[in-house]
Amino acid sequence: MVKLYVTLLSFVSDLGGRLRDDDEGATAVEYGLMVALIAAVIAFTVSQLGVKLDGLFQNITSSI
Repeated sequence: MVKLYVTLLSFVSDLGGRLRDDDEGATAVEYGLMVALIAAVIAFTVSQLGVKLDGLFQNITSSI
């Protein structure tokens, strides 16, 4: 009975250690989300800047 208890206790403690140490997947997901957010902000900024520059060049062209 003691051997079963010790085996079960070591299994549970080993499982807890593995769960605490396994944060690489979460880190990769977090980096992926950050990269996606940065890419979305860049795409939005470039598209808005493109619209404003297009209007500016149209004004310059009509002035000339």
